[in-house]
Amino acid sequence: MMKINFYELEQLSPTETAKLFKRSELDIAALQPTVQPIIQAVRDQGDVALIEYNEKFDKAKMTVTQLKVTEAEFEQARQNLDPKIKEVIQISAANIKKFHQAQMPEDLWFTQIDEGIMAGEKITPIASVGIYVPRGKGSFPSVMLMLCIPAVIAQVPKIIVCTPPTAEGKVDDASLFTAEICGVKEVYKVGGAQAIAAMALGTETIPKMHKVLGPGNSYVSAAKRMLYGTIDVGTPAGPSESIILCDEAVDPRIAALDLLIEAEHGPDSTALLVTHSREIAHQVKEHLPSLIDDLPEERQRFCQTVLANYGGIVLTSSLAASLQFVNDFAPEHLEVLVKEPFAVLSKIVNAGEILLGPHTPITLGNFSLGVNAILPTGGFAKTFSCVTVYDFLKRSSIGYVTQTGYDKLKEVARQFAEYEGFPSHANAISKRYSN
Repeated sequence: MMKINFYELEQLSPTETAKLFKRSELDIAALQPTVQPIIQAVRDQGDVALIEYNEKFDKAKMTVTQLKVTEAEFEQARQNLDPKIKEVIQISAANIKKFHQAQMPEDLWFTQIDEGIMAGEKITPIASVGIYVPRGKGSFPSVMLMLCIPAVIAQVPKIIVCTPPTAEGKVDDASLFTAEICGVKEVYKVGGAQAIAAMALGTETIPKMHKVLGPGNSYVSAAKRMLYGTIDVGTPAGPSESIILCDEAVDPRIAALDLLIEAEHGPDSTALLVTHSREIAHQVKEHLPSLIDDLPEERQRFCQTVLANYGGIVLTSSLAASLQFVNDFAPEHLEVLVKEPFAVLSKIVNAGEILLGPHTPITLGNFSLGVNAILPTGGFAKTFSCVTVYDFLKRSSIGYVTQTGYDKLKEVARQFAEYEGFPSHANAISKRYSN
């Protein structure tokens, strides 16, 4: 009989509640002994280590010269890819571009603080960004879209992609086609923790980058955390997770369908349905086995593992309690299937994305709606945001003060400097124009 976790929130002990909030990404400390030698090997051996790990982890026997995707491979991908899939990618790309173009800030602005005192910002792109596109459980051209498009819109001068090779030492056609239509042609065949290390440290073939972005499994997440400080690792995007928030008005079959969206990503995913309606909770539970049985065998296994491990159904005492659970959990994806979704929107403060109503399943956001689907996981939605063009930009503050403005500020600044014990700061004012 299929196991589906069923939690009654008010009856859980503190230990049981803490376990419910734990997800696979937070177990990465146990992976450090595995990941640290990979990072060190890439540091010491460069490309040689990448070739060895490609064979060990991806069963791809390659040479160093095959690490970088060639123009011929891009051409072959264009020829091979089904025209229908090309159209799907292009429509999704257009929507994603439109959304992210609207995010772009002014590249220079000023405001007058007082007479003769101007302050502002100059916005410039990060010089180089490495994009990680996973492949382990399938091909993900959608991830390529979500990361390459805002990077290109932000005008990052150097953009590279690392993605795991197939057993034949290739990159799948859809991913190459997608990278190309986004405007990115520097793609390398390497995945996992070794790819993060390569972009952070540099090898003979893969350049050292300033920042790396992209989702991955727990090993990728561990590598990012261990390399934090060597490279900007951006939004913490680990194994998939979702909450489907329901009230008594939901269609339980739709809720069950949508609960499986993120569950099928892999056995390390998190997928929870949260509701205060006992009837809905039980109806959703009844729908799940047949819906899972309709899936391919591998996806069945993933869903069954998730619902018995980091997923399941959470029954609360009220809609307010459900909303509190959501904010405490801070999920990557939040789908709001309640009678009046806009009425609860203001009460949701921690979620990577918020999708409202029964016509906005996570599927749309993951691929074609236009919003970015690279989102903070592991509870980091409390402090991190979804990927935007801002992830590829940086701000420099600008100040300009005239003589009039200087006369207004000089004594204020000098006294502040003296109070904090910085005589050179104060002297730069008091002795500025003395002989």
